[in-house]
Amino acid sequence: MAILLFASLGAALTGVAAAQEGASPTASVGGMAALGAGLAIGIAGLGSGIGVGTSGAAAVGASAEKPEMFGKAIIFVALAEAVAIYGLLIAFLLYTKVP
Repeated sequence: MAILLFASLGAALTGVAAAQEGASPTASVGGMAALGAGLAIGIAGLGSGIGVGTSGAAAVGASAEKPEMFGKAIIFVALAEAVAIYGLLIAFLLYTKVP
C-alpha cells in the first residue's frame, strides 16, 4: 500500500515538473528510471533476504542432523540469493537503457 502511495506521489510530482516551462521530458523519464531501478533492487533484496533467512536456517538445521545433506541444502540458499542478483541486473538495465 505504501509503495502505491509513493509511486503515485512521485508520478504526480514529475508530471508537475514536466508541465513547467523549459522542463525537458527526458528529465522525468530519467527520474522514473532511477525510481524503478531503486525499487527493483530494493524489493528483490528484501525478498531475497527473507528467502535466504528461511532457507539458510533450514539448511543449517538439516546439515546439523545429516552432514551429507549440506551440498543439497546450500543449493536452495543460492537459489534464494539469485533473486537479488536478478534484481540488480534489472536495475542496471533500467538505469543504463533510459536516456
